[in-house]
Amino acid sequence: MRYLFQRQEGGNWYVRLQPPGGKLTERSLGTPDLKAAEIAAADLIKQHKALMYQRRQARVTTFVHKDWMHDYEPGLHTLPEGGHVMATETVLTFTDAAGKITGTKPNGGPVIHLSGAPLPAALEFQVFDDAMAGKIGEGPVRSERPNFVAAKSGPDDAILETYLTHNGITGIRERQAREVWRIFRTVVGKPLRECTREDGRAIVAYMVDEGEDNGREAKSATLRRRMVPLVAAVNLAIEEGKHKGINPFAACVPKRDDEDERAPFDDEDMKKIRANLRKLDKNDQLLLRVLATTGMRRGEAFEISSEKTEDGIRYCEVGTKTPQSRRRVPFPKALLPYLPKKITAPLFTGHKDSTGKRLGAFLRDIGINDPDKAPMHSFRHRAANRLRRAGVPEDLREAIGGWADGKKKISRKYGNKHGRGFPLKMLKEAINKIGF
Repeated sequence: MRYLFQRQEGGNWYVRLQPPGGKLTERSLGTPDLKAAEIAAADLIKQHKALMYQRRQARVTTFVHKDWMHDYEPGLHTLPEGGHVMATETVLTFTDAAGKITGTKPNGGPVIHLSGAPLPAALEFQVFDDAMAGKIGEGPVRSERPNFVAAKSGPDDAILETYLTHNGITGIRERQAREVWRIFRTVVGKPLRECTREDGRAIVAYMVDEGEDNGREAKSATLRRRMVPLVAAVNLAIEEGKHKGINPFAACVPKRDDEDERAPFDDEDMKKIRANLRKLDKNDQLLLRVLATTGMRRGEAFEISSEKTEDGIRYCEVGTKTPQSRRRVPFPKALLPYLPKKITAPLFTGHKDSTGKRLGAFLRDIGINDPDKAPMHSFRHRAANRLRRAGVPEDLREAIGGWADGKKKISRKYGNKHGRGFPLKMLKEAINKIGF
């Protein structure tokens, strides 16, 4: 289905394919029937997937197993601490200075060379599976199979380091930036000054392939987000005169109508959630209440580690996703009874992704099975709807939820950045209308 699209108002289906670095191809399938369209497109899609497989194989590093490599040549060896090791072809026997045996282990293992030459799929996977099971040679396998040959460092790497230092980027954002830079150095493999837009599209195509290899579909929004550090680093290099010409990685993600439209939780859903909330542990109960009563993103809830008070109103500051999302959020009336008397440490611990899985399982368990409803974003959509139905003005809604459509807002341009143009009392009155 990721290759098939339908014209508006029940029109014919068409197939859309874009080989990496190649021209986008669209071909009408001449039918409004999905099953017939799938049959008509089968050969084209099969050819496209074969091409993508061949590209992946060209980059895959494979195992080539050679003769056994010894850690010690057969014979008796004296250790620095005074003990000895007796080495045979396959076994090492260790003794202390008094001659007492202290342990044994294999004397090395099969040499593993890494080669970029692709193998047939079935053989390649069998070689890998056998290697991981220790079936090739006698002894342990020395290394895991990388996804591709590692890129060598180059003079352009200083651009990334400058970008990270200049913007004070650390933690997970630094890891994400280094990962996309690694992909650039691996997939493109040439100096930045020689890169073109086709190289940027090749990086995007690699990310799409990578997602397919791991059983995930790479959405356009995800691809754009992953490209941000690479685009920003080159933009900074252009501003500082370290790179001339256009940014070859800007706007390289194709425009596809593939965003997931999440539905808000309705009153019946909230009734089920309230009735079964006790099935969650206390940490997840509190997280669910925070998301439901404030409309925060899950990551924003995990940012809460302290609080402030103004005019007797308790609030926190959250929002690192975008500059528009940074804001002050008063704690709603429906949430206050469940918060600590004073927040002085992270309110939530653990991995936020695992929390999402638990809340998703909780929703399915209580009968909320709509695939368009997600445990995180559906609370956020519900909050937006509740504020809208309560007659809260758009700029005030933005200040509460950090929503923006990507355009320059007059409310942000003139004195309302981070919601500071609104008194906390006004924000508190509005956020109370979300409820639980």
